[in-house]
Amino acid sequence: MAYSYDPQNIFAKILRGEIPNNTVMETEHTLAFKDIAPQAPDHVLVIPKGPYVCYDHFALEASDAEIVDYTRTIGEICKMLGVQPGEGGNGYRLISNAGDDGVQEVPHLHVHILGGRVLGRMLQKRT
Repeated sequence: MAYSYDPQNIFAKILRGEIPNNTVMETEHTLAFKDIAPQAPDHVLVIPKGPYVCYDHFALEASDAEIVDYTRTIGEICKMLGVQPGEGGNGYRLISNAGDDGVQEVPHLHVHILGGRVLGRMLQKRT
């Protein structure tokens, strides 16, 4: 499948410095920042700097260096937030939406790290 990346999406503009953000961490291949409409006490968005539409696009086409950097950055942010369940935290949720059925709003790969409170069930059974 060929992915069509829109260089005018809001995260591309953030990466170019056209829109400000509240940076939590930045590495060679990754930018993490606080969500402007947080859904939990801890709500951080993590985006790769490369033009990837969704997670499978990234997993299939990103370089090994990009994948390692992105994954390690997510781990470091969880550590920084103190949400790691094996390290004294109470846990977190990691969400990445893809495509129309996944209700992806911005066509640039991003994961939400949410923590700091009980988040409830992820999905409810449809009746």
